[in-house]
Amino acid sequence: MDKEKLKGVAIKEVDSRQDELRDLSLKIHSNPEQGFHEVQAAAWLTGYLEKNGFSVERGIYGLETAFRARYGSGRPAIALMAEYDSLPAVGHACGHNIISTSAAGAGVASKMAVDSLSGSVLVIGTPAEEIYGGKALMAERGAFSDLDIAMMVHPASYNVSAMEALACQTLQVEFFGRAAHAAAQPEAGINALEAMLLSFNAINSLRQHIRNRARIHGIITDGGKAANIVPDHSAGDFIVRAGDNEYLTDLKERVLDCFIGAATATGARLEYKWGDVCYSALRNNNTLIGLFNENMKTVGREMLPVIPGQSFGSTDMGNVSQLVPSIHPFIAITDVNVLIHSPQFAEAAASERAIEGLLDAAKALAMTVIDLLASPETVAKAKEEFTLGND
Repeated sequence: MDKEKLKGVAIKEVDSRQDELRDLSLKIHSNPEQGFHEVQAAAWLTGYLEKNGFSVERGIYGLETAFRARYGSGRPAIALMAEYDSLPAVGHACGHNIISTSAAGAGVASKMAVDSLSGSVLVIGTPAEEIYGGKALMAERGAFSDLDIAMMVHPASYNVSAMEALACQTLQVEFFGRAAHAAAQPEAGINALEAMLLSFNAINSLRQHIRNRARIHGIITDGGKAANIVPDHSAGDFIVRAGDNEYLTDLKERVLDCFIGAATATGARLEYKWGDVCYSALRNNNTLIGLFNENMKTVGREMLPVIPGQSFGSTDMGNVSQLVPSIHPFIAITDVNVLIHSPQFAEAAASERAIEGLLDAAKALAMTVIDLLASPETVAKAKEEFTLGND
């Protein structure tokens, strides 16, 4: 069967399964589970894939809710990434129920192409994207070393080909001073809160002299207990972001100098800890983007090249994209005035428009899988672009 006929079969396959895909997405949405606790979502997804002929490995790479589902055994090995963790308080306000279900739907719709063209399609369950960077941990442990291509689709308020995701790492900071009566014996105290405030002022000054795509932001999580006591402890959580991994390394040193300087100025003792996981910058593969955009046209969606006004965030898909040619496009499931990570977006992720987006994403992903399975030359071109980008 030729490529275009296989694409038609894939579209019909998704359409024939729209009720079960809707049910799966809404079930995950109605039972939000935070990172590394996505027990039900992982079970529902793996059960669905196993029922539809995929061989499934559960609890892979030391992560209980991670999984790998495979159909076929040859190369190229094309992976569809599934995210299914929720956010604290606002549930699926990032729409990961859409991501995971579209990946599962695309995987099942690609089976006939695998049978006809050889190769393999995988759905890889990647927990804890939101807070803990599950893909980053999996990447460190070799989870993506045997892949040729990796793809996923994220819900949003625009249809967008690519995102610019920044390299990112968290920083936890504590200052330890000496408590004293703030009026009777202020000279006996060492003010840990002043050290934190000096740090914020230093970071504010640093912001004037960093690259345009870099970001530094943070909050004070402890600033003292009473106004008449010199605070002997302060704490804060910070995030440092940069457009590439190399500049992130440089910027981290400059940010840390802000805290070291504040400790020196006040006499407070500094303790700090960088997050165990570093989110890498996302590398978008233009060869794959071109294929995906054409397949989106088939389902009636025109893709913008970037988000209007541009916006930056971070994702552990960036870590995957440093290892294998990857894409992370967006599909619109709501109006542009609905912000991601808001209660309104959580509501939108269970709407009929979201289900339409899920089905379109599954079709476009499956068709892109077919393009790649049918053309070893295109896979080689994507890999060449990836390799040249590493030079």
